[in-house]
Amino acid sequence: MAGIPYELIRLERSAEVARAKLAGLKGEEFEAQRQVWRAVDDAFHVAVAQYAAQRDVVMSREDIEQEVRNAARRADGDPAVE
Repeated sequence: MAGIPYELIRLERSAEVARAKLAGLKGEEFEAQRQVWRAVDDAFHVAVAQYAAQRDVVMSREDIEQEVRNAARRADGDPAVE
């Protein structure tokens, strides 16, 4: 998919960075970071749904999410393994 909006890629990267920060946390620290991750991840899903609802977009929401994830990982690598 050409022309993936940068904002979608930025949101996906932010969600993945927040998710990666969960590693090794426990208790209250884990729950606090989990809330950060969920908020950013939810914003990503809302943005994808809004983008998918545009009349000129012919891909499903799931296909758009996968394309954005692929583009985000190609751009900067996977933060979970950094």
